[in-house]
Order: sequence, then C-alpha cells, then structure tokens
Amino acid sequence: MPDQITRRQTLAALASLAATPALAQAQGAADFPKSQIRIVCSAAVGGGNDLIARIMGAHLQQKWGQTIIVENRPGGGNNIAADFVYRSAPDGYTLLVSPPGPVTVNKALFTDLRYDPDKLEPVTITSYIPNVLVVADTSPFKNARDFIAFARANPGKLTYASQGIGTTGHLTGALFEQIIGVKHRHVPFGGAAPALTDVMAGHVDFMFADIGTVLSLAQGGKLRMLATLTKEAPPQAPDLPTIASVGLPDLLSDTWTVFTAPPGTPLAIREKYAAAMREVIFLPEVKEQLARIGVVPWGLGVQESADLIRAETRRWGDVVRQAGVKVE
Repeated sequence: MPDQITRRQTLAALASLAATPALAQAQGAADFPKSQIRIVCSAAVGGGNDLIARIMGAHLQQKWGQTIIVENRPGGGNNIAADFVYRSAPDGYTLLVSPPGPVTVNKALFTDLRYDPDKLEPVTITSYIPNVLVVADTSPFKNARDFIAFARANPGKLTYASQGIGTTGHLTGALFEQIIGVKHRHVPFGGAAPALTDVMAGHVDFMFADIGTVLSLAQGGKLRMLATLTKEAPPQAPDLPTIASVGLPDLLSDTWTVFTAPPGTPLAIREKYAAAMREVIFLPEVKEQLARIGVVPWGLGVQESADLIRAETRRWGDVVRQAGVKVE
C-alpha cells in the first residue's frame, strides 16, 4: 500500500507540474495587458496595414483600457519592422503588423535576413485584399480567356508591370508564367503608381495588382479588370470572373494583413489578441470603412493563421526558387 500511495503521489505531482505552464499562461492572459502596447507597422503612414493597425489599436485601447501606439518602421522589404519585433521582449506588449512577405516569401527572396521568419509567432490574419489581373481600358483584351489564350500562344510577346523586384505583382507574374509554361517580359517599377501609369498608357500590357489600388481607376474607365485571383469575387466587384472560372485555378494571389509577435510570446496572450481582433474586424462600421479600400475581413485564429503561413511559405518559396528571384 505505501508503494501505491507513493506512485499516486508521484503521478499527481508530475501532472501538476505539466499543467503549471499552461495554467500560468492562462492566468497571465487573464490580466493582460497591464501597460502600454506597441504595434509596429512595416508600412508607412496611410497605407492599408497602417489603417488596420490604427483601427485595431483604437478599439483594443477602448476595450482593455491601456494605451496602444502604432509605430511605423517602413523599408527594407518590410524587414526593418520585422527584425525590430523579432528582437523585442516576448511579453505580448509588442506586435508586428505586415503583409505576408516577412513571414512567408522573404526568407527565400533575401540573402541577408537578420531574423528567422519561422520563429515569429502568429497572432491573427485579420483580412485580405484580392489581387486582380488588369489591362488598359484601350487594350485589345476584353476578357481573361482571350488574354490567357494569347499569352500561351505568344511567348515573350507581352510585357507585365510590377511594383518592383520581389513584390507581389512580380511574383504573381512569375507564377502565371510557370503555370502557363510561357515566359513574358517583366518590367519592374518603383511602386504601384508608376507601374499603373504605364499600363494605363499602353506602354506595358498587363499587371497584377490589389483591387484597392485599381478599383477607382477601373471605375473611371482607365483600367479594365479581367479577373480576380481569389476563389470568390470581391464584394467591390461581384461580377468579376474568378481566375479559376477562366481556366487557371492555381493562379491564386491575395495580399493579407497579419499580426505576429516575438518568438516565445505565450499562446494564451496571442489567442486573446486574436479573439479581440476578430470582434473588431467584423464590426459593421469597420467592415464598411475597410471595404472602401478593397479589404475583406477574415479574422483567422492563431492556429489557422499558422497553417496558412506555412502553406504560403512553401508555395511562394517554390515560385521564387523556380524563377531565380533574389533581392540584395
């Protein structure tokens, strides 16, 4: 009997020790936050991610009663902000808000990263912006099927613009070439505005860009949207064909907003953030505000976000390696 009691006591003690970290995390999250929070944005003031960070900050500040500041650290392909957050304390008081690059494709693109994207802790993917295929309104291509058929049959004949080497527009163009098995001529620009200017003027044949950037130009008769590169038509253009419906189901591309935390940030705190941000992103007034810039609410949880990040890292890493793209 004494031996049995000892074994039971030992097992109970081990179970208690195993539960202690999870219990401590839950208790730590229950009274989180206790002080000021900093959201580090990888984009400049005024962009979509900056807007989402400020919306989240304002609502969470009201909900939690703690000051939340948004600090913009743009540049370096979003790596400046990512590196800063990566080296911050893993206590939940510093978050990164960025497009997918810092947690997915940048490790394949850049040769000199100072942080490990795989160790940034997922919090939530709040939303996404569909990418669309656009041509000038004066283009001979009136629909996506005709465009794709011509692109397949005429290697090197077309030119496509992008925001720059390694950007979403460039890599989506590379994926397009890999899927149809035909290469065309890439023309990189220093941002979306000059690229679209040359597309509208007919100097470059086509471009892949987010709908928030091109919608007003399409509505103004300067661009023609041929297809959305998402599985569903965006709310802002419900009649726009999906790329799958015109024969290229694997040409999927969108730009999402992701919040991540420094390595080692407790799961319970990240889950508290994810739940709170999900509430905010689906508020009617927030949905309406974001819809004006082409943003679609998503509100993924921690595990869902982690799964998507892993899948997209593999997918776009393969595109980069096959295309031989590098950013110094």
